[in-house]
Amino acid sequence: MKQNFFAVDLGATSGRTILGTFIEGGLNLEEINRFPNHLIEVGGHFYWDIYALYRHVIEGLKLVAHRGESIASIGIDTWGVDFVCVGKDGNLLRQPYAYRDPHTVGAPDALFSRISRSKVYEKTGIQIMNFNSLFQLDTLRRNNDSALEAADKILFMPDALSYMLTGKMVTEYTIASTAQLVNAQTRSLEPELLKVVGLTEKNFGRFVFPGEKVGVLTEEVQKITGLGAVPVIAVAGHDTGSAVAAVPALNPNFAYLSSGTWSLMGIETDAPAITEETEKLNFTNEGGVAGTIRLLKNICGMWLLERCRAGWGETSYPELIAEAETAEPFRSLINPDNALFANPDDMENAIRKYCMDTNQPVPETRGQIVRCIFESLALRYRQVLDDLRGLASQPIETLHVIGGGSRNELLNQFTANAVGIPVVAGPSEATALGNVMMQAMAIGEAADVPGMRKLIHNSIPLKTYQPQNMENWGQAYIHFKNIVS
Repeated sequence: MKQNFFAVDLGATSGRTILGTFIEGGLNLEEINRFPNHLIEVGGHFYWDIYALYRHVIEGLKLVAHRGESIASIGIDTWGVDFVCVGKDGNLLRQPYAYRDPHTVGAPDALFSRISRSKVYEKTGIQIMNFNSLFQLDTLRRNNDSALEAADKILFMPDALSYMLTGKMVTEYTIASTAQLVNAQTRSLEPELLKVVGLTEKNFGRFVFPGEKVGVLTEEVQKITGLGAVPVIAVAGHDTGSAVAAVPALNPNFAYLSSGTWSLMGIETDAPAITEETEKLNFTNEGGVAGTIRLLKNICGMWLLERCRAGWGETSYPELIAEAETAEPFRSLINPDNALFANPDDMENAIRKYCMDTNQPVPETRGQIVRCIFESLALRYRQVLDDLRGLASQPIETLHVIGGGSRNELLNQFTANAVGIPVVAGPSEATALGNVMMQAMAIGEAADVPGMRKLIHNSIPLKTYQPQNMENWGQAYIHFKNIVS
């Protein structure tokens, strides 16, 4: 009998539901519905509309039920760090803050006045970023936030949505690991850090790992959708965790680049790497599937171009890429991770300001701006990969680019030129594939992660980019490092 798996994949700009079905020789993915995920700006703060997201998930389930399709299970993955406050009566207390809200600017320093930065990193191995859940919670506590004061439970985004579907509260390991609240060694919530922000383990749902069952659809959801008591499975709730699970690598000598709104570059390890060097380089040790650790660095990704496109009237990617191809190489470069680009009102002007402030030619045309973004991202990838080479116990022979950015041929070629090793692009649907994989493994439809990776490698079209013009890119890299230093 054909087994269908329902994957909910929510990113920071859009979401979709996908039906995954195993077929002879591979896995078929069918998009059921796609929808925007807009930030809500109210009173100087940015929120997510979790009720709208829930409604879209319900719509996807109804569409599948209307077709007469059965679903073996449901899995949910989202972006990291953000969370929902739930009251003692089980109701959501308000819309969740978005990680791009400015209220956490300077938050790490405020927390480090009470517990040292080194101690926080020693316990968690997580990259210090002002929007990590630890700093969000501390900011809310210092600001006497009414929702947090009334909260009985804190649920991360995929856990909140699974709660709305099942009535069961869990804390999934991979999404919790992004919060900077999980001890990297014990792989459980760290009591000392919880105490710092005025919480205990009782303020979180049952701790689960990818592949564990959360619960089944409530009677209410069954009635609304027309489905039966379908189980909800805890997949790798962090979207990058799901994506990395689907990297089509046949040997361990690889690095991955999950390319989307964010770019996340890293390697898989069996144990956390928490050293003076990883702390200095600000690398993160996030939870992966099957006992792995994702040693990675968060890099600003296509957010830069997405925000520019919003000001250009949603011009098509092919059109912009064509304009970038004809623009002058290495005319101007930026540090994609500069605070200037976190959430500016006008990204185009922010890029121009950065170039002006660093005494570079100011990009004037769209093609110049897009080329500046792509070249800067590729050179930033090289910088991070060089750091990874120094941390890895094995050689890095290939870079696997997965996610939506794997379809960007110009950026993929630039990346290969910059890093000096082959870049293998695909699958673009890695997150959904990883989500479905973990569901299939949970019910015994799939055996293990290496077997699934082999299946993906053999059934999904992949494209390899070989390095070109390495001398010119080497000179550009020297220039880039001087600019960003």
